[in-house]
Amino acid sequence: MKRSTAVTANITENARKKRSTPSRWNAPVAGYLFISPWLLGFIGLTAYPLFLSLYYSLTDYTLMEPIKWVGTRNYELIFTEDPKFVQSVKVTFMYVIASVPLKLAAALFVALVLNKAIKGISFYRTAIYFPSLIGGSIAVSLLWRNIFGVDGIFNKIIAVFGIEGKGWITSPDTALGTLVLLTVWQFGSTMVIFLAGLKQIPNDLYEASSVDGANKPIQFFRITLPMLSPILYFNLVMAVIGAFQMFTSAFVITNGGPMNSTYVYALYLYERAFSRYQLGYSSALAWVMLVIIVVATIVIAGTSKYWVFYEAQPGGRKRK
Repeated sequence: MKRSTAVTANITENARKKRSTPSRWNAPVAGYLFISPWLLGFIGLTAYPLFLSLYYSLTDYTLMEPIKWVGTRNYELIFTEDPKFVQSVKVTFMYVIASVPLKLAAALFVALVLNKAIKGISFYRTAIYFPSLIGGSIAVSLLWRNIFGVDGIFNKIIAVFGIEGKGWITSPDTALGTLVLLTVWQFGSTMVIFLAGLKQIPNDLYEASSVDGANKPIQFFRITLPMLSPILYFNLVMAVIGAFQMFTSAFVITNGGPMNSTYVYALYLYERAFSRYQLGYSSALAWVMLVIIVVATIVIAGTSKYWVFYEAQPGGRKRK
């Protein structure tokens, strides 16, 4: 009898606690209410268009005719009967491979230079960061086109040294290089992140290594780079994703360039969608690009265990 009474009392106590304890989904009503503007924006402006584009990629949708379900036919055409797809992917990979390392190297170099306690350093940091604020705009692209045109400023500068200029954006050999140079010039955001990482490296490490006879290059490769490797990893991933999506510069400056030398993937997708009105086919192209970016990110993440080190991890050892 006593045991039955104890069990009953225990059940009653648990029920009381359950009623008094707020549910995971019922309690934070205020929290969901506060983030509801973001949730509505995410659902209406991101999630819904995302799944709608996936549906369109499986249809023959041209705006001029009713939507026709074609299954995976668009994807089959992309990989079997579309030479421009191969060309645009080739140009895009060339752009990514050339621009990303140069941008990261330039950003890291300038961050090292600006990581000094000198007079007016705040002004220099702001001036160098400014191009990133206007990066990707049509105005900057038009300015870049004028700089590297036949009568541009660049040709006038090299003419002083007796070098004959040319149309840098109209030559198949140099058109893509001008776009790469524009991307490298806009390294401000990456530089700021590197600079923040440099501020977190203890000076004791450099002082101790100096006592042991380490010079500046050794300190850079043995201290600075390993300590900055998580920041480098983040900047690398973001730079790769941004490079794959490059569009404005290629569209405004060269519009595909001579002999399709700057015919990047995003430009080809735009042409299919808004010049030919093949929205179903362009949606399939967009999902192919998404897969390419995801694969590239996974590859970078997979290799990061060999070169990204954290404070609690012994240097030079592979993470398990």
